[in-house]
Amino acid sequence: MQIETLLYIILSGIIALLVALFQYNVKGKNKSNWLFAFLRFISVFTLLLLLVNPKFEKISFYTEKPNLIIAVDNSSSIAHLQQTENVSELVSTLKENKNLLDKFNLNFFSFGKDLQASDSLSFKEQETNIDKAFSEFSQIYKNTTSPIILLSDGNQTYGNDYVYSAEKVNQPIYPIILGDTVKYTDLKLQQLNVNKYAFLKNNFPVEAIVAYNGNSSVTSKFVVTSGVSTVYSENISFSKEDNSKILNFTLPANRVGVQSYKAQILPLDSEKNTINNYKNFAVEVIDQKTNVAIVSDLIHPDLGAFKKSIETNEQRSVSILSPKEYLSQKNDFQLVILYQPNNTFKSVFEDLQQNNANKLVVLGTKTDYSFVNKNTTDYKHDITSQTEDYQASLNTNYTTFIIDDLDFESFPPLQSAFGKATFSIPVETILNKKIGSIETEDPLLLSFETNGRREVLLLGEDIWRWRAQSFLNNKSFNNFDTFIGKLVQYLASNKRKNRLNIDYESFYQGSSNRVIKAQFFNKNYEFDAKESLNIILKNKTTEEITTLPFILKGNHYQVDISHLPAGEYSFTVKATSENISESGAFQILEYYIEQQFLNANVSKLEQVAEKTNGTSYFVAKTETLIDDLLKDERYATIQKSSKNIVPLIDFKFFLGLLILSLAIEWFLRKYKGLI
Repeated sequence: MQIETLLYIILSGIIALLVALFQYNVKGKNKSNWLFAFLRFISVFTLLLLLVNPKFEKISFYTEKPNLIIAVDNSSSIAHLQQTENVSELVSTLKENKNLLDKFNLNFFSFGKDLQASDSLSFKEQETNIDKAFSEFSQIYKNTTSPIILLSDGNQTYGNDYVYSAEKVNQPIYPIILGDTVKYTDLKLQQLNVNKYAFLKNNFPVEAIVAYNGNSSVTSKFVVTSGVSTVYSENISFSKEDNSKILNFTLPANRVGVQSYKAQILPLDSEKNTINNYKNFAVEVIDQKTNVAIVSDLIHPDLGAFKKSIETNEQRSVSILSPKEYLSQKNDFQLVILYQPNNTFKSVFEDLQQNNANKLVVLGTKTDYSFVNKNTTDYKHDITSQTEDYQASLNTNYTTFIIDDLDFESFPPLQSAFGKATFSIPVETILNKKIGSIETEDPLLLSFETNGRREVLLLGEDIWRWRAQSFLNNKSFNNFDTFIGKLVQYLASNKRKNRLNIDYESFYQGSSNRVIKAQFFNKNYEFDAKESLNIILKNKTTEEITTLPFILKGNHYQVDISHLPAGEYSFTVKATSENISESGAFQILEYYIEQQFLNANVSKLEQVAEKTNGTSYFVAKTETLIDDLLKDERYATIQKSSKNIVPLIDFKFFLGLLILSLAIEWFLRKYKGLI
């Protein structure tokens, strides 16, 4: 307590005493005056103390037990390795151990593709991402003592190497190894690399990596079939030293559409696991290709970013040309991207205008805006010598085609000339300009259609930074490349806009990201968010019919079909309020990634334990694990204290004392007839 506050308290006591003595003459033997003076002193002194409101330190003590995290692999590989009973018994043992409950706060998690705070286990997850579980633990239990018991076979099917992410958790990890550690003779189709698209009457390449685990020399046959026909076969020999083969071959693309294949290495008689001997794959054969020209007379990283994004779709190829080179090859291209045009583009603009051709125009700091304004009639841009950085904000009301939010607000700004673009025709904004935290109504990316021609306009350069940021956000370029691909698809097609548009893949691989999207428009071609859409799916083999509703998500509807088994499906999407429908077909390829493993990945789990100062155990050594945790001095219960500064006014006792003293004084005075 400060000296100044102490002086105020002493002064308050003196003032209260003087007031009490002044109001009641305590001379003589009248005991009532002494009582009244005492009550008045208490009342005044308490009131003054509350006004001074001194502050006191309040120290409280409490104990904090360490956390014990039990993370259980809930993927189907645990069931495949016949470990479900062991896991369930082990979880029950940990949950019911009184010594563990006394020493730790037990927290149970299960994981497959995602981490769940639950001890409910189904062992039906189709992906295992241990890396993601470790990354989330590093955030949840940061700056705490929280050792982790990891119940897993160590076989990860998705994510980065979890051995390195385990170190970032900054907690000891105790893997309990699930699964057989005995090495069996096994042939495995390790990897199959094939393009998603092929062109009619061409041969498309296939690469297969086949591995062998065993000590003796064996011979098998690698076969690729399409239906009942064998389209490729090759005899392969393996030994203990020569235990892997890379096969490269080509297959013919003779029919348009989705062609399904099965690649397999014929199993040995002694093999225990034959599921990992084959993989199904499909190729969509098309009879046309979109050639895109990027016309520019300057060198910029954006050119490479556009080329890489567009060419991720095998149906498209990109050439980067100068205006002069483009004019000499113009008949070879179906779409043109004009990058920061200037007066050297004059003949290119005239040719595109004469042919009423679609185009994507990028304007930036090196654009000749005077030239652009003279050679376009649809828009004009202010001419200034200043530049500005613009961030992007997604227009969720854009309805020309489906745009997913790539977290544009996390992307670095694009650089462009300062000023506004004015339009003489209606346009649809995809992205708005955002300066700092201020969102404007000026478009950064937009599209429009006029006289049967489509155009997309990007008012900024350095879009290569967006592609890089998208990779940092998602560990993949796919989302950004899909975004650019949709712009190209919109420009490469002049198909009339339908009131019901469906966005789906011809075939789906794996069990995740199986989504069908749809947009529905009213008679004015405005997006209708009130419509109810349903999809009717028919399995062509079993003829089973499934009806699912679409859900509204932003500016489109979508339905998740991840639960559907592998097979060929036809579907019809119907609007309930109007007689409008669209149909299509797709194929789900059969692939059980979680059943590709024959053994637990002991070496990886042991590395995790070693790098995090933990210890690995087998299921039979559970009691040893419990004893080690109980004896480990790193996990002692800690007594902590917290110090709070509490003002006197927070003590309700003093307020009660003030009211009580005033009340007693009033009743006594009333009783004695002094009031």
